[in-house]
Amino acid sequence: MKLNLLSCDAQRPDKRAITKCIAEISSNMNSSLSYELTEILLEGDPVDIEVEDKNSGSALRALRKLSIDYEIID
Repeated sequence: MKLNLLSCDAQRPDKRAITKCIAEISSNMNSSLSYELTEILLEGDPVDIEVEDKNSGSALRALRKLSIDYEIID
């Protein structure tokens, strides 16, 4: 499943937690790439990631917990 991460609405976003979350839910992503994507997301630009279908439910819950708005692409 592909997700488009649109924005983070948290008052004070936790970069480390967002980076860790993106690295854990994404398929084939290392920590340095997830850090770069976190920076892009927090600057206000959307980010596309791919999530394995078996982890999709927990991935969406984790994103909502971090106040990250997303849309499901496929």
